[in-house]
Amino acid sequence: MKLALFNGNRLGVVRGETIVDVTSALPAWDNGYMANFWLRLCHDFDTLRPRLEEAAQSGAGVPVSQVRLNAPVLNPTKILAAASNYGAHKEEMAARRDFTGHAAWLSEFDVFLKAPSSIIGPDDTVYLPDVGDREIHHESELAFVIGKTAKDVPAERALDYVLGYTILLDITVRGDGDRSRRKSYDGFTPIGPYVVTADEIGDPHNLHIQLWVNGQTKQDVNSGDMLVKIPEMISYASKVFTLNPGDVFTTGSPPGVGQIHAGDTMVTEIEKIGRMTNYVKAR
Repeated sequence: MKLALFNGNRLGVVRGETIVDVTSALPAWDNGYMANFWLRLCHDFDTLRPRLEEAAQSGAGVPVSQVRLNAPVLNPTKILAAASNYGAHKEEMAARRDFTGHAAWLSEFDVFLKAPSSIIGPDDTVYLPDVGDREIHHESELAFVIGKTAKDVPAERALDYVLGYTILLDITVRGDGDRSRRKSYDGFTPIGPYVVTADEIGDPHNLHIQLWVNGQTKQDVNSGDMLVKIPEMISYASKVFTLNPGDVFTTGSPPGVGQIHAGDTMVTEIEKIGRMTNYVKAR
């Protein structure tokens, strides 16, 4: 199932090029949680799925091109991000002059946090902050959404905690300083266009990831090139953080990162998920 949030966070199911509004199939939660229905939906998805499928089959759809897609996640308690998870990306960063001399741990796998306030959606604009002579880079990544509360999860069961997969751009200010700060400016986390449930993705380690800037291919890789696979990421992180339904976890940047400039158009595509366009302007 392809889930979307659109037109002011209505809930939609996408079938081909059509989207069906299934918001009315959601329970009338009256315990205060309705203000963040997306997190409740993630938690209760297995129970609610038959209702959503029925509404999607019986409802009248409209072309996706006629709606305004929002980021397909809403108020996650956290965004977790994997660092140094593609060998070729580690090599390209090690070759940069401004990376030489960095602490060795920066090139080792780990996870860090990004601010949820940095999330924007498809067709939204990344506004570049004034960071002096530092470069601001694109990083196209496969991300997933947690569907069940996860703590101390063994790797062999970890994929059971994944609701679905989406596209995430981890926009990054290069240079010294804490990763979380450099990657958490407002608008530095475009996500979209949909969350595709895990059953439709199959093996998440065999997906084609591509990014173009102004029509020129910049990143082109298979997700199978990850050094640390998704089950191990979840197991590792869940020993530190409790992963909550609706949390977003992004799996690390492939090689081919590069600087973005005002006026650029970024297009990201991941096999089985879709394509997302974002624009770049000066703040």
